[in-house]
Amino acid sequence: MRTNASVFMLFLFSGVYSYSQNSSIEAVRISQAPKIDGVLDDAAWKNAPVATNFIQNSPNVGAAANQKSEVKIVYDNNAIYIGAYLYDDPAQIRRQFTARDEEGQKDVDYFSVFFDTYHDRQNGFQFLVTSANVQSDAKLDPNAKTEFGIYGDKTWEAVWNSEVSIKSDGWVVEMRIPYLSLRFPKADIQSWGLQFLRFVRRNNERSFWKEVKPEINGFTNQFGDFNNLKDLKPPLRLSFSPYVSTGIRSSPDDANGFHKTWLRNGGMDIKYGLNESFTLDATLIPDFGQVVSDNVVNNLTPYEQKFTENRPFFTEGTELFNKAGLFYSRRIGRTPSKYFSVRAMGTDPNIEIEKNPSVTQLINAIKFSGRNEKRLGIGVFNAVGAPMHAIIRDKTTGERTEIETEPLANYNILVFDQALKGRSYISFTNTNVIRNGSDRDANVSAFDFAAFNKKGSHVFQGTARYSKIWAATSLDGYNTTFKYSKVSGSWRYSLSNNIVSENYNPNDLGILTSANKIVNSATFSYKQFTPTRNFITYSHELLVQYNLNYNPRAYSTFRFATTSFWLFKNFWEISLNTIIVPVPFHDYYELQTPGKFIRYRENYQSELSGSSDSRKKFYFEYAAGYSVSPAFDNKFYHWKLGSQFRFSNKFTLGIKADKTFEEENRGYAFLRETNGDPIAGKRDLTNFETILTGIFNFTSRQNLTLRARHYWNKVIYNKFYTIDVDGNFVDRASPVAPGGNDENFNLFNVDAFFTWDFRLGSRLIIGYKNWLGENEFIDGVVNKKYLNNLGELFKVRHGNELTLRFIYFLDYNQLRKKR
Repeated sequence: MRTNASVFMLFLFSGVYSYSQNSSIEAVRISQAPKIDGVLDDAAWKNAPVATNFIQNSPNVGAAANQKSEVKIVYDNNAIYIGAYLYDDPAQIRRQFTARDEEGQKDVDYFSVFFDTYHDRQNGFQFLVTSANVQSDAKLDPNAKTEFGIYGDKTWEAVWNSEVSIKSDGWVVEMRIPYLSLRFPKADIQSWGLQFLRFVRRNNERSFWKEVKPEINGFTNQFGDFNNLKDLKPPLRLSFSPYVSTGIRSSPDDANGFHKTWLRNGGMDIKYGLNESFTLDATLIPDFGQVVSDNVVNNLTPYEQKFTENRPFFTEGTELFNKAGLFYSRRIGRTPSKYFSVRAMGTDPNIEIEKNPSVTQLINAIKFSGRNEKRLGIGVFNAVGAPMHAIIRDKTTGERTEIETEPLANYNILVFDQALKGRSYISFTNTNVIRNGSDRDANVSAFDFAAFNKKGSHVFQGTARYSKIWAATSLDGYNTTFKYSKVSGSWRYSLSNNIVSENYNPNDLGILTSANKIVNSATFSYKQFTPTRNFITYSHELLVQYNLNYNPRAYSTFRFATTSFWLFKNFWEISLNTIIVPVPFHDYYELQTPGKFIRYRENYQSELSGSSDSRKKFYFEYAAGYSVSPAFDNKFYHWKLGSQFRFSNKFTLGIKADKTFEEENRGYAFLRETNGDPIAGKRDLTNFETILTGIFNFTSRQNLTLRARHYWNKVIYNKFYTIDVDGNFVDRASPVAPGGNDENFNLFNVDAFFTWDFRLGSRLIIGYKNWLGENEFIDGVVNKKYLNNLGELFKVRHGNELTLRFIYFLDYNQLRKKR
């Protein structure tokens, strides 16, 4: 019995020991690179160490993976090579084709490798391959999280190779990641952070080679080690991506016809590795015409609408420039500042607008970034916007006048980011905009830091910003933030203070929706990481916030907010959000007038949302919300319903409808008294948005995508007020006639793209766009309902655009070999 017990204990200890040892791999240099064909029969793989014994991160945290995985990794002077044998029943492997970087919530298995090349436990790279051989990649940063399959910035795209094959007992991934797509320090012997991930879709099992514990804050700090990479001597990292584009645009003119424009452009992107650590990216005469249309709304708020960046140059490799939150890249190449004033001239029957560009052309843009052997990140960004001009013609005299709508401008960012021990960091960022002539110039300097304790469970963070604007009247301001948080474990909390002075303004190159405030916040949260009887996980959070106006120093808002989330065993999700404002609050922004505020009353908001199991062919999501402010008899209703059907592994179609309706909303009516005082209004607001999306994947590198959006907004004013010195609504002595400021606002866009990645880094795109003409309006008196407006859309004039874009990737080393 003792012998048997000893054998059992030895066996048990060996099993535990094997799991504890899967945290490091010795680097193996090869002399002959393997052929990337999805078959691991090359000599390079024979002596490579094997990483196995993956551990689940979800749904059964800490348990051994249900499917066996074996991963090998080798390197030479050109690239890193990964070979993974992922054992499984081939009949159960999910193989949906997706667009690049779009594997999330799709019916597909995938494998991923992560590198922390500077071994700073903060930054890194991800390379992912699905079972359909669709690639995905991302840049990792210190704030990366492991929830729902998002680990970093997926807008970054690298050039690398992969192949997969299906076997009788699983599937195989083979990857080649050239040093062209990596950055690492200059050292004779290096150790990198290393992690492998396998995702099995049929049971949503996510497992890692080196265990990733969800209760521990951070991701890259939980990597294993890739040791003793010796004498890395990569070839010259130099690549060119020249492009040409052409097309035709047909836009409704001011009369009843159409104005046709031939589109033609050409330019080049250049990537040059100055050394192992630093890379220079440049784009010459960029063309950003083939991007998805913005989700423009009829903005009745005092806050600027923020749009998503879809231009590749400004999304790829910009995580260092975004660290301080001062880079809103849509400022570059924006709509010229005087575009709308020129367009308004077209209402004069004697004026014809012959030319009025809606986008500022860029001359060039460069990015220099990297991190040295001392883990100091350095980034330099510069872009030059061309001066833009409009031309108007006097129909009576025939005289033409040129109007400068945007001056020549230089945009610049400088970043120093020092990674410290234990995921702490300190960074400095400077942004500045210099415009030609007497137009305004701006500068912002920022200091950021994070200090973690030894266990990484608590962090103290801080920021300090200073802005300076040179214009007709020079302004300067500051912004400070201090935050202390417990960031690990089931129970977490944070305490923060944010001060934004009256004249702080980073908006020439960044975005700040509101200044002149002091925000004090406290959050308390709990998350259940291990499965229970009914749930895979659930979480609850409470936010308490007390805000002040900065100048004059006065009370603004006091509110509570709660968020609860439940993930059921059947992978259905439910969220419940509430906001309670128990006492009146003062809104200093709504009237868009310094020194004026509105005194709003108590209000209560709640919203329930959720989704079904996304593994199924038919998937749906929903939301329903209700808010009330009893003192104003103000009620707000919201509902959203979306569905998606996967017809096959190649074709998916989805639709979303989102409606809000608010009774007795009170706010700025965009009207002024003769003395300039703002006029407020009581109004009924209706918003309805429908989005149709579809994708057909011909192969892993050929797809056709479609996105159509209709947005309808109706505003009906019932009454108008003045606001007294205490912020109260006062009936006007001579009220503005109701209906004089009503709106019926429609937008419609269609974006369709055929994309073919015909070789590594090279792409052909055929794009089609359709939109509602700028001067086309739908009568809201006659068409009071959503469907009426939708039907009328197809009776008015639309703009159309058809474009072709060809991009060809050239690697200098391949050209040299051929020569």
